[in-house]
Amino acid sequence: MRARGESRPRARRVLVTAGPTREHVDPVRYLTNESSGRMGFELAAAAARAGDRVTLVTGPVNLPTPAGVERIDVVSAREMLAAARRAFRTADALFMCAAVADWRPLRKRAGKWRKDGESQEFATIRLVRNPDILATLARRKGRRLVVGFALETGRGEARARAKLRRKGADYVVLNDAAALGAARTTVTILGRDRSRLHLAGRTKRAVAERIVRLAPPG
Repeated sequence: MRARGESRPRARRVLVTAGPTREHVDPVRYLTNESSGRMGFELAAAAARAGDRVTLVTGPVNLPTPAGVERIDVVSAREMLAAARRAFRTADALFMCAAVADWRPLRKRAGKWRKDGESQEFATIRLVRNPDILATLARRKGRRLVVGFALETGRGEARARAKLRRKGADYVVLNDAAALGAARTTVTILGRDRSRLHLAGRTKRAVAERIVRLAPPG
């Protein structure tokens, strides 16, 4: 109970990114990463239940918006960066859960890409690297919390720790391909302070509620 005249703690402002991005080759074809968006949506829902003011920037997914969450839909990595950059200006914490495509076609064709001839067996697409959203936002984090995600296979923990250092995050949540589309997941939360927390076979809701508690109170 608050004493008379005591102000209510300010709600944290939390930014969550979720889902894949699509990088179009032409109007009907695109490059993408496998992602249902469920982990990011569970994070947004958990933060909202905790009383946070949540902005969810999501790539193309077929999921309902969690209650109490402001949702911004995007398609490409550059669109996600622009939306996340705007939202991060006033955010206290970032949970970068989106599976952003690393590459995009150098140019998007105006019309459908058609075969030049029936004898054609090979084609080439020139790719250019997409912006690194996590690293870009973390450069201006100050004292704010930044949590990244890493899906790795083989020596995953070493790669995840390297990503943590390289991108300037406070924590990175490591999982593997078994989490894709699954109701349950196993993750290892690695901290910049060398902390390590392993959560095995938990529901994504339970994992989300634990990750959200990494954020400091408002």
